[in-house]
Amino acid sequence: MSTSLSNAQVTTATLDEHLVQRAAVVVGLGGIALVHLLDVEDRLTEVPYIGWLFVAIIVASLAVASLLIRSDDRRAWAAAGLIAGATIMGYVVTRTIGMPNDGGDDIGNWTEPLGLASLMIEGIVVVLAVSRLRSRS
Repeated sequence: MSTSLSNAQVTTATLDEHLVQRAAVVVGLGGIALVHLLDVEDRLTEVPYIGWLFVAIIVASLAVASLLIRSDDRRAWAAAGLIAGATIMGYVVTRTIGMPNDGGDDIGNWTEPLGLASLMIEGIVVVLAVSRLRSRS
């Protein structure tokens, strides 16, 4: 019995892998939106511009997730990676130097549970987006 795969089998396996990656990133973007939705009211009250940045993350995440549901567009993959990467950078900034007018309450607070959950989701989205973009090159 031959163990070699036909071209159709390889194509189907590759297609299935890409669908799984897309689904995971769509779920991840939904997770990023949810994590920020859970904290947006407090942020809008405490430091409004940070709250509006959270709103932008939520809207952008859901918009890109919607695009990825409909197509395997390279720009949507890049946007997913950028949204997640920028959000990670925002977390690092708030934990290191702080944001203007934020009071510095989050500086050094690396173990906040919602923040850690967000970092994990964002990291997965970045890795999957980079992987997909590289495979399409």
